[in-house]
Amino acid sequence: MAAALLLPGLQAPALAETPPEQAELAVKLLSYRDRQPGFDRIKVTAPSVYLMVPVAGRWSVEGSLVTDSVSGASPRYHSAVSGASRLDEERKAGDIRVTRYNDRDAWSVGAAYSTEHDYRSRTISADYRRSSEDNNTTWNIGAAFGDDWIGSSNDPTLSRGRNTTQLTAGVTQAWTAVDLVQLSLGASWGHGMYSDPYKFPDRRPDRREQYTVMARWNHHFSDWRATLRSSWRYYADSFGVRANTVEAAWVQPLAGGWTLTPMLRYTTQRAAKFYYDPVYDPALGAPFPPGYTATSPQYLSGDQRLSAFGAITAGFKVAYEFAPRWTADVSLEHYEQRASWRLGGSGSPGLDRFQADWLQIGLSHKF
Repeated sequence: MAAALLLPGLQAPALAETPPEQAELAVKLLSYRDRQPGFDRIKVTAPSVYLMVPVAGRWSVEGSLVTDSVSGASPRYHSAVSGASRLDEERKAGDIRVTRYNDRDAWSVGAAYSTEHDYRSRTISADYRRSSEDNNTTWNIGAAFGDDWIGSSNDPTLSRGRNTTQLTAGVTQAWTAVDLVQLSLGASWGHGMYSDPYKFPDRRPDRREQYTVMARWNHHFSDWRATLRSSWRYYADSFGVRANTVEAAWVQPLAGGWTLTPMLRYTTQRAAKFYYDPVYDPALGAPFPPGYTATSPQYLSGDQRLSAFGAITAGFKVAYEFAPRWTADVSLEHYEQRASWRLGGSGSPGLDRFQADWLQIGLSHKF
């Protein structure tokens, strides 16, 4: 089972609810790969297309399609555990969104669908945003409901579900003529299967609460015609995971239609309450923790994503407007995760260094 995580970015700093005047078509190709010492893991190739069309002066319709070709093996639980699940699958996903624009507010409804051979996800969403009379402040609220089905190539009889309800709220403020700040809150409540069918032993609670706080600050340097985009995000869930992420990006327009954007991100995470370190039962051996039995009621997982670690991401994006309303871009990011990089205490022992690279090329046209 593979999943894609999408983190929404701050929209353009024009706070008035102005409907788009031009349609936009964008195509992108993403290449992703991750690895641990001596092992190449996941490889993903994902072409996508996006289309947004204004309708009747007050509406817009937008949607996207993406297909992921995934191959490789999932990361090892601990350094001592070399058996990993083999992946060779394809994911197809699409979404659509309709927005109505009024003088000082706008509302949107949307739907998304994603499917692969052992996982299916369906989501519906709605949001509302309203600007102040001077257009310097925008408030927004949103809600989404997800319905997932989970299977397993290793167990054809597995057929489980998971439902998730998500709420978001935020405010964006033009603080000065060159400063834009935003505060966003999020919460989700899920019920269903959270255990990973490709990891054993792996037993997790069937309920999960997740909470996020995000603050963003964009500052424009007029003399340099550049913008510094910075953000901080706090994450907490009922599994016991706690994470802080800080990020900064420098957007620098250059002569001739070029724009260069380097970025740097740091994440530090506390492990889930039921994550177990690589100390194994003397009789059963790896990957079973001490005292493990088939009927043990406790929750446990050796999934490295639930461990304690620190991670650094460095990257850059180059965009080039080579003709009126035509833009090409390429972006590259490198991610590295180590237990020793955790802030405020040592990370989980026994974890190999984990690295990942993203390369994306794109072409967009407004008409």
